[in-house]
Amino acid sequence: MAKISLCFLLPLFIAFSQTSPTTGADSTFVQSVKRNPMKLRSEKLSHFRFYWHDIISGPNPTVVNIVQPPANNKTGAIGTGFGMINMIDDPLTEKPEADSKLLGRAQGFYGLASQEEVGLLMAMNFVFSTGKYNGSTLTILGRNPVFHKVREMPVIGGSGLFRFARGYVQASTHTFDLKTGDAVVEYNVHVLHY
Repeated sequence: MAKISLCFLLPLFIAFSQTSPTTGADSTFVQSVKRNPMKLRSEKLSHFRFYWHDIISGPNPTVVNIVQPPANNKTGAIGTGFGMINMIDDPLTEKPEADSKLLGRAQGFYGLASQEEVGLLMAMNFVFSTGKYNGSTLTILGRNPVFHKVREMPVIGGSGLFRFARGYVQASTHTFDLKTGDAVVEYNVHVLHY
């Protein structure tokens, strides 16, 4: 009798173990991809320089405040704006003048994330709208201590001609208007891409 039940149970055990989701990845969900079919060319390093215009004042601001810091902030962050978040759709231009050639837009948000200094958490896409990079994007995510002369943030990815991009940006303030809060920042972007 033991031989019969073992002969009966062994094929069932094998059948169930092969269909169990814990035994391995479903081949329709994850597959290895060879690099050659993706037609990746050799990687190159590109340097871009442009100007980011953060316009708070006037009839067409490119910044919208979406979260104000609490009025009764008792964290030692008085004067830093800790907790404020702004959404942006800032123009990127070839030169610091607002009417110079438009290269694209910086779309995303920044928040005041430091209690000790004016330090921003920036999450934005540089969306290019001209030349061969039209429609391609670079994604920036990092810390921006505003009053440092040069701030460095990582490029964490991209799309279009910037697929698999990685690198860094260096931001330096070109002009800042204390009355309006408007700023023009020079961005030097060093990016590895295919």
